[in-house]
Amino acid sequence: MIGRFKVHEEVFFGTIDGKCVYGDGTTYDLRDVTVLAPTCPSKIVCVGLNYTDHARELDVEVPAKPVIFLKPSTSVIGPGESIVCPASSARVDYEGELGVVIRERCKNVVNPAEVVLGYTCFNDVTARDLQREDGQWTRAKSFDTFAPVGPFIATELNPRNAEIITRVNGKLRQSSNTRNLIFDVDYLVRFVSRIMTLEAGDIIATGTPQGVGQLKSGDTVEVEIPGIGTLSNGVIDESNEALRLKDRLKPRL
Repeated sequence: MIGRFKVHEEVFFGTIDGKCVYGDGTTYDLRDVTVLAPTCPSKIVCVGLNYTDHARELDVEVPAKPVIFLKPSTSVIGPGESIVCPASSARVDYEGELGVVIRERCKNVVNPAEVVLGYTCFNDVTARDLQREDGQWTRAKSFDTFAPVGPFIATELNPRNAEIITRVNGKLRQSSNTRNLIFDVDYLVRFVSRIMTLEAGDIIATGTPQGVGQLKSGDTVEVEIPGIGTLSNGVIDESNEALRLKDRLKPRL
């Protein structure tokens, strides 16, 4: 697996073997490094309504083609960072997903295996009330901190048979498998790459299964995919002074 880490002021990519991190010719104990978001995407391409169980949950027809939207790079946070509930929204939801990380710049992909670096956990955090109010999704999906990613990138995961598990405060909220995807990873990589150029590090978020729900200040949300790990993030309100000083104003690396 591949990760992105910080030791003191040094940021580096490394590989993980158990509790050891190997990077820049040095071996670190995982407990001695800060785990960052494992990629710095230029964009995040998300897929809406891409699980059969989620379609049944909403009682809507399965789409004939993928419905896609974008999240900005400024919405990305890593493991342990705080999701901020904006003052302009009364309902913020979690959406646990499998994220596909692109290896290299590509367009009109024929063989997705050649351009996919690996897979990670992703949380498509959404201001649900604003999504309904706007009738389109940009504002609701694009707030800072609304794209938790991590903890690592698994290069050997089978994306056709991966469990997706989401917990809030330790309670199970979502449990599904990528076998239930309407459009699988290969289809999505080909489809998206025929629309836009994908850059190294970009993420395709493959959609969320049934069981989406609300987050509130003080919650902890976890997205787990066996073979990758668990992405855990706390939730706080925008008015939280400690957040403003610690999270929102710190420089992003």
